[in-house]
Amino acid sequence: MESLGKRAVEAAAPSLAYWYLRLLQGTTRRRYVNREALARARAHGGEYILAFWHSRLVMMRFGYPDARAVVLQSHHRDSRMLARVMSRFQTGQVWGSTTRGGMTAVREVLRRIEEGHDIAIAPDGPRGPRQRAQSGVVTIAALSGKAIVPLTYSARPCRRLGSWDRMLVPYPFARVLYVYGEPIVVERRADESERERVRQALEVELNRLTDGADAEMGLPIVEPAPADAAAQGEWRRPA
Repeated sequence: MESLGKRAVEAAAPSLAYWYLRLLQGTTRRRYVNREALARARAHGGEYILAFWHSRLVMMRFGYPDARAVVLQSHHRDSRMLARVMSRFQTGQVWGSTTRGGMTAVREVLRRIEEGHDIAIAPDGPRGPRQRAQSGVVTIAALSGKAIVPLTYSARPCRRLGSWDRMLVPYPFARVLYVYGEPIVVERRADESERERVRQALEVELNRLTDGADAEMGLPIVEPAPADAAAQGEWRRPA
């Protein structure tokens, strides 16, 4: 009986989430800071890569002004549910991970870029460590020659969930602040040490933008997962 109820909830959740997003789309007051960075990224190489923390996923669709983004999704159950929501906003998906069986997903992402799609990636998703960038986004940028645009948002009033990433969910009629970082370019010939430098720079910039947006909205700052846990692969989701 419990499993039947769980399946019923999972079946209903994407539709409920979609309509909640439509409610947010219609009622929130959104402000954009440095959105011109998207035009600079477009001028650099056509398509670009949006990078944002997993905790800012809920309203991220409304920070992207075009209609050709493809989201990199894992096969995790939560990601599959999210894909059903995003498909109703005409947002495509690439399935896979850049860390597990990574090159298959990377090749598919590169193919989509060649077809003219922008790519949206949460570099700490889908399982963390929180606000610690994995290397896949830098690999894709180097192989494709496309710029990475860091992006975040904050909102008030909102709720922070008790999930591993401390997901931020705006309430209807909230004020939402989007902040865009300057495009980050990775040379195609970049060696491993240079790619690591860019990965660290992206992580620092995303955290700086996110902390700044939260502070401006009067929210407490969420600390990233411990750096040693990220480096040693010891991160575990909170129970």
